[in-house]
Amino acid sequence: MKMLLSTKGITICLFFFVSSLAAAIEIPLSVAQLPTITEQSHTQVAYPFDEDFTIKCEARGNPQPTFNWTKDGKPFDLLSDPRIAATNNSGTFVIQNRGIITNFQGKYRCFASNVLGTAMSEEIELIVPSVPKFPKEKIEPLDVEHGDSVILHCNPPKGIPPLHIYWMNIDLQHIPQDERVSMSLKGDLYFANVEENDSRSDYCCFAAFPRLRTIVQKMPMTLKVSRFKHANDSGSPNAAVTKANFIKERKPRLLIPPESAGSSSSVTVIKGGVLLLECIAEGLPTPHLNWVKITGNLPKDEPETENFGKILKIDHVTTADEGTYQCTASNPMGRAKHEFHVHVEEPPQWIKKPQGGVYSVGTNLVLLCEAIGNPEPTIQWKFNGMPIDSRTFRGRISAREISLTNLQLQDSAVYQCEASNKHGTILASANVNVLNIAPLILTSDGENYAAVVGYSAFLHCEIFASPAADIRWTKDDSIEPLSTLRYELNKNGTLEIKETKKEDSGSYACWAANSVGKRAITANLDIRDATKLVVTPKNPRVLKSHSILLKCQAEYDSHLKHSFKLSWRKDGDELPVNSTESGRVILDRDTLFISSVTQEDQGVYMCVARTSLDSVMAESWLIVLDVPDPPEDLQLSENQNRSVRLSWKAGASHNSPVNESIIEFEENRWEPGRWQELTRVLGNDTTALLSLAPYMNYQFRVLSVNAVGKSQPSKPSLRYATPPAAPDKNPENIRVEASEPNEMVMKWEPLKPMERNGPGLEYKVSWRQQGVEVDWNEEMVKKHSLTLRNTPTFVPYEIKVQAVNNLGSGPEPNITIGYSGEDVPDAAPSGVSVDIVNSTLVKVFWFGIPRDRVRGHLRGYKVSWWKTKSMLDGKRHHPEKHFLTFVGDRNYGMIPGLEPFSEFRLTVLAYNSKGDGPESSPVVFETPEGVPEQPRFLRILNFDKDSVTLSWGLPKKPNGHLTGYILQYQMINETHEIGPLSDVSVTNRSTLSWRLSGLSSSTKYKFYVKACTVKGCGKPVTEEGLTMAQGTYAGIYDGISTQGWFIGLMCAIALLTLLLLTICFVRRNKGGKYSVKEKEDLHPDPEAQSIKDEIFGEYSDSDEKPLKGSLQSINGDIKATESADSLVDYGEGEHGMFNEDGSFIGAYSGSKEKGSVESTGSSTATFPLHA
Repeated sequence: MKMLLSTKGITICLFFFVSSLAAAIEIPLSVAQLPTITEQSHTQVAYPFDEDFTIKCEARGNPQPTFNWTKDGKPFDLLSDPRIAATNNSGTFVIQNRGIITNFQGKYRCFASNVLGTAMSEEIELIVPSVPKFPKEKIEPLDVEHGDSVILHCNPPKGIPPLHIYWMNIDLQHIPQDERVSMSLKGDLYFANVEENDSRSDYCCFAAFPRLRTIVQKMPMTLKVSRFKHANDSGSPNAAVTKANFIKERKPRLLIPPESAGSSSSVTVIKGGVLLLECIAEGLPTPHLNWVKITGNLPKDEPETENFGKILKIDHVTTADEGTYQCTASNPMGRAKHEFHVHVEEPPQWIKKPQGGVYSVGTNLVLLCEAIGNPEPTIQWKFNGMPIDSRTFRGRISAREISLTNLQLQDSAVYQCEASNKHGTILASANVNVLNIAPLILTSDGENYAAVVGYSAFLHCEIFASPAADIRWTKDDSIEPLSTLRYELNKNGTLEIKETKKEDSGSYACWAANSVGKRAITANLDIRDATKLVVTPKNPRVLKSHSILLKCQAEYDSHLKHSFKLSWRKDGDELPVNSTESGRVILDRDTLFISSVTQEDQGVYMCVARTSLDSVMAESWLIVLDVPDPPEDLQLSENQNRSVRLSWKAGASHNSPVNESIIEFEENRWEPGRWQELTRVLGNDTTALLSLAPYMNYQFRVLSVNAVGKSQPSKPSLRYATPPAAPDKNPENIRVEASEPNEMVMKWEPLKPMERNGPGLEYKVSWRQQGVEVDWNEEMVKKHSLTLRNTPTFVPYEIKVQAVNNLGSGPEPNITIGYSGEDVPDAAPSGVSVDIVNSTLVKVFWFGIPRDRVRGHLRGYKVSWWKTKSMLDGKRHHPEKHFLTFVGDRNYGMIPGLEPFSEFRLTVLAYNSKGDGPESSPVVFETPEGVPEQPRFLRILNFDKDSVTLSWGLPKKPNGHLTGYILQYQMINETHEIGPLSDVSVTNRSTLSWRLSGLSSSTKYKFYVKACTVKGCGKPVTEEGLTMAQGTYAGIYDGISTQGWFIGLMCAIALLTLLLLTICFVRRNKGGKYSVKEKEDLHPDPEAQSIKDEIFGEYSDSDEKPLKGSLQSINGDIKATESADSLVDYGEGEHGMFNEDGSFIGAYSGSKEKGSVESTGSSTATFPLHA
């Protein structure tokens, strides 16, 4: 049941009672307490190469403990030897490695004592090894006979294990060992029987002590093996050896264990250790050893052996390994056996250790101590490090238990329990602290806590008290303990507020009380807003090799800004902050960017936000889309002559379902290695019945398709061959081609390899002349064409082509009509006439030739024409032929692009696929006059204050008799806005210049000149000019005067001119003389200046920049003659680009000309400007 808590209102309360809290808390060091050993050394080796050896013993207690040591059970004074350095307030001491330190070897024990009791450490053994050495001795050589057994003893010196023994010669080469020669665990070298090649004088035993970094060598031993010889007649050495061996042959005899040990022996091994059983035998021939367990639990596996079967080894011994093991040495002469009775024992181990603690006065104490081991350990109790005397001890004591009732302060002590057997001793201590103190609150007063909404808040109140204290919490001004299910008091005094709310903020008090006294502290709690996270996009689906950007949007309390941190994880593993995989995955605080996404990038990406108070996570599942994996395990079934069923297993779809499967085939009879599509299967079906063609050796493969694309092809299926059959179809696209008259070439598309259906494919060709022949002519061919010669020219034939193979013929073929070879037409068109449309366009009419004179398929007519003379000057022209082609059967055509006022001749011919027929007789016609082209140039020769002189050139093509010129002009400004247009008519056609008067000074004008004939005026040529103020010149190009570079240039020229004038003035005042060149420069020739202006003043303009509102007034008299004929009437040929009136597009393009300006010495002039 939920209840709202008010900071000042009445609350329903629940009193929390907590008992025995002190026993669970470590005693504060400020409280009087028994010593406790906190650190100690264990078995230690004093290596000769170490500078010193540290024996540690540290303890805590109140009062501060004092330390005492025993060595081998007797008191040991740390001040007894100057090589011992002790530490104040510590039991640790250091032994300096100076001189002989063997007297320090022994077993040490540390005692830490204060007025309350004594703590005791475990035994610490210090081992001071001596440097191992072999004794210097003289070893007599061993002389033995061939076949004897020999033992070479090593007797290695004592040292710190492990010990490694090697037998080598004086050159440090290992003595070879085998079943005959081997080394025992003690290091002796055993020969089951010796051979002559065993003789040598350098058998050396080496003992290595790795922990001492020492290797020692025994003096070399000599072994001499001699042959056993008997006097006999043969004297043969081989015979002697054979006889000796025969005498020496004997059954095995065990050397380890020795015969003195009897037929059996007992072996004890520590549980968890390694069991090593050894049997070494001598005999001739060399005995063979084997092992068997004859009693106890039999091992599951064959036991492991070493040293050529002479050692049985069992690692990690358990009680199950107890039992009797038998080794048997055998050779052809007999056998020897020995039994090992294995006993598994173990050192003491704790079952239950005594547990100390804090006890209040009047309570009872029970300490338990139980241990196991083999043999069973003996238990000894000690009180402050001393054995307990049961006669004076006021409590009850037994081997496994100590009990005391009605504890008093003086019962505080350290109790030790020691369990021992022959394999070791273990020690456990229990500190019994009997205390009677008021509560100590270990948590600081006035602590500030913070939590976030919805999370638990923990307010700490760590208390030590004896007797145990009662603890309660209150909030703000209330004196009632906190209640409701949201509040929980933990055993250590901490208050947990579950699912915190904003109203939980405030001040809290912790109260602790026992029979001795009471204490209280306060704590302040602030509730912050919880952190919120959203990862976008949510569960994106991304194509492989594309990129993805994940963004983590977070909201958090402003007070937590400095502790706020973001991190990213993938599938639970943290992603490194630095970019990975050469920058492919980039983390940038709240964004995660992955470029070139792979399948390995798929997974759950988690954004983790952490503050000092909370941690939240938001995740997004990245789904990587890719083409499917290739299908697998293709199987063929339901085999038929023309079908088979193909089945397969679909590969992984990579998050996009398969919507189609493509089945391809390859056949090795016609096109080996070429894969072709056979069929498609919609959906995710994994089987298809395939329709097949006869006489093919197929193999198939499958490609899966999903929304991303196609998979790689699967591995091919097994081959599947279909039987042959007659053709199912005939050739298609039957046609007739002929390059010569009286010839007919019949062609067709050959059957594809899949359409042959069997071996021996041929084509049966049948033909007959249409309407003439009744019977069919037939011929069998293997290629896909047949040529007939001596056929009539261009007559129709009926043709059939049928496919045939070794198994039969295809279906009845269809009849195709084809024509025999063509020849060029043998007649020319007649009735050719010409209608003049305008000065550049005519319409030609003719009568077509009869069909039988075409001698083929009529392709169309060609019209040819050429200019013979100009009507203007009567000059004859070299004939340059032009032609246009008119496709199809027609009788007229339009001829555009003719020159006006000229005489032409024209012919017409018919043509077919074979070529052109004869031309018609030439027809002569004349084109009328047309409008002239624009004048070649327009120049401004002179510009007075109110007049201008213009000069222009003749038109390039007058296209008739010139009747005069039209001169037009108008004012313009910088924005090309224009004034009214004025006209001047020049009726004298020989006039090529004109002076215009009545102009305004300092005004920009545009001038137009166009030539005229009786047909009208042509396109104008234009020029612009600007009148300037008194004493200035016009003619500068439009816009130059306003350019920055021009103004700068003029300023520079003005400065240079001023400088020159200054120099001249100075020289003149000095009486200097001018050179002739200088005089010429100062007094230029006006005529020469005019020539310069004409050479460099290019102001003619081919660009016709239209002025606003001027196009109609300028070109209004240039009218195109419209033709009633459509563009369809124009033929195909070299005159392809023309207007409706027959004139070529771009015929009136302007040309740039050079002009000049004459210097007349007037005070006003103009420079030409580009239009």
